[in-house]
Amino acid sequence: MGDLAVDTAVIGDEGRYAARLSPDWEAWGPNGGYIAAVLLRAAVAHGSFHRVASIACHFLSVGRFAPVDLNVTTLRRTKRAESVRVVMSQEGRPIAEGLVWLVADHLPGLEHDVARMPEVPPPDQLPSFAELTSEDASPAPPMWDNIEGRPTVLYDDWDARPLGNPYTNGWYRFPAHTTEDAARQLVLLDVLAWSAAWTAYPPDNGFVAPNLDLNVQFHRSDAKSEWLFAEGRADVAKDGLIGFHTKVWSQQGLLLASGSGQLLCRAV
Repeated sequence: MGDLAVDTAVIGDEGRYAARLSPDWEAWGPNGGYIAAVLLRAAVAHGSFHRVASIACHFLSVGRFAPVDLNVTTLRRTKRAESVRVVMSQEGRPIAEGLVWLVADHLPGLEHDVARMPEVPPPDQLPSFAELTSEDASPAPPMWDNIEGRPTVLYDDWDARPLGNPYTNGWYRFPAHTTEDAARQLVLLDVLAWSAAWTAYPPDNGFVAPNLDLNVQFHRSDAKSEWLFAEGRADVAKDGLIGFHTKVWSQQGLLLASGSGQLLCRAV
């Protein structure tokens, strides 16, 4: 079972790092959130600060489950913040590029929080996707072997569910509970983008839609929260693009991170 603390590890120094992409996180190739988490590990290893404020990641090509090179450059550093660029490549072929802001801990500033998590049943009152899936259903991508999900909306027949609302949510936990809190958030913020769009169409709609990019703002950390509530919305699909917004909340109802980006439709 995949452990993000292990599967996103990087080695190296002075701007040159290496990692190995794990097949445990396969979904049309390596999951985009997983790729972003590896970029983030390299940025933190290189930077002067360890608190992550944001990441903007472009997915350039599909990586293989093999070693990757990570070249890291500091673009600007101050006493409170540092901008870092990370380029991931495989045998000279670009896979992804990320821009990361790292900031100092315990910065003084204005404080408010008006974010409100939807009112949903707790995870212990809901069945898991595994319990709801019939034996003849198509297998999920391998990455879902590492994640237990519990949807808040249940259907007797998922293929006959009501269509039209491109929104999804649910509780998720990683049984190999990782200390890499940002990595868990990135995986969910990425994968719920297509999940939200997919709910609006029949399963045989003829398209898949990989992420072009993933842009994330980290509001706070809660590595001790076993369950994370995640939601995704894809309000507009037009001319081959699907825009999305995703959120991850702690088990206590605190907003941990917000994501957005574009999906690019591709005929199956």
